[in-house]
Amino acid sequence: MTTYKQLKLVLFDAKDIPGLIALSDSVGWDYDELEIRTVMLSGKIFGHRNAEGKIVSSAAIIAYDSNLVSIGMVIVHENYRGFGLGKLATQKCIDSVSEHTAIMLVATKEGEPLYKKMGFTTVDYVHKYIADNYSGEKNFVSHEWSVEDFQEVDFAAIVRLDEVAFGEKRSNFLRNRIKQSKRCIVVKDHQANIIGFGMSIAGPINLILGPIVAPDSETATDIFDTLTKVHHGKLRIDVPSGHAEFTKFLEQSGFTEANTPPVMILRAEKMPARNNTLFAIAAQIFG
Repeated sequence: MTTYKQLKLVLFDAKDIPGLIALSDSVGWDYDELEIRTVMLSGKIFGHRNAEGKIVSSAAIIAYDSNLVSIGMVIVHENYRGFGLGKLATQKCIDSVSEHTAIMLVATKEGEPLYKKMGFTTVDYVHKYIADNYSGEKNFVSHEWSVEDFQEVDFAAIVRLDEVAFGEKRSNFLRNRIKQSKRCIVVKDHQANIIGFGMSIAGPINLILGPIVAPDSETATDIFDTLTKVHHGKLRIDVPSGHAEFTKFLEQSGFTEANTPPVMILRAEKMPARNNTLFAIAAQIFG
């Protein structure tokens, strides 16, 4: 029988990726090697091993460029619940950054009570939409912008757009996410200024859409359609609150709202100021 003293809280590295995938699988989550590598390149993953070295818990913290970090991937194997491992791993993430750094997370239903006890407060919600397929039958025609594949010269503009959309500069994360993406596109106006961008991530189950940043819902819809129209299979997109027109389009296109997880924050009263141009987050772990 495993005892608490036999469980070691450690920092994981690349050789632990198979064990972290197995932990994810054990609770029905779909983290794969590419996703976990992006997490490790963008932050740190802590967790517990049992006496045999098997990974039985995890929690990740993603560092952005200045005053905000994001926590996610909080998982405890079902056979090791009741030891408080999720709280310990999450606290280790919190303790790894300055006490002046605000910490955000997108909570699961199971995790929300824990985070409330740790001092997190709910400041917003994310709307998780899923679909078995997307036909791409809509015909989007615009003479106001052009959609192009990402080029290295576009990176600085993407970082600037993302900063005002998300509320925090996150250049390292975006660099890693672009490398991971199946496709990254930018939207340019007539003067060749980049006014929006979007990425698709090929997960083991879903094609994940996000982040998507756009000046309006029409442009966001065009980005979404460009990223998905040649895809056959399941899709997922997580939309922040305040985009009724965009979510109406998703629902009319066969998407179903699976749940509405809360966005929670610690060491701040609210999220950093945003300009309402973030139409899809990258994933719950990245906020």
